[in-house]
Amino acid sequence: MTALNRLSRRERQIMDAIYEMGSATVQEVLDHLDDPPSYSAVRALMRILEEKGALTHRQDGPRYMYLPTTPREEVRRSALNHLVSTFFDGSMADTVATLLDIRDGELSEEEFLHLQQLIDRAKKEGR
Repeated sequence: MTALNRLSRRERQIMDAIYEMGSATVQEVLDHLDDPPSYSAVRALMRILEEKGALTHRQDGPRYMYLPTTPREEVRRSALNHLVSTFFDGSMADTVATLLDIRDGELSEEEFLHLQQLIDRAKKEGR
């Protein structure tokens, strides 16, 4: 996971595309990117991502299908933990308050109830 914290902007775009698609060929990633570099640049970046341990591949006929090595939810949790500890001194309350402050618009009743349920469950579990 630490390697995923040190990805370049373009590497993160590639990972986002692959997470969105589940698995992808170089061409599928290329088609998915806004303002993409060349095919060979995307292929090289995907090889680098594989070397960093972020991707793996399987043979699918004449082409490689690339897949993430870490589930997206695990990556999200790790990134958020890093963000909370780095920028909010580990304070979940400060983190949530900031998220609510920067959000455009108001929470829907459904979103509010969902957040309340999560808070109630965390309180019950002693977190």
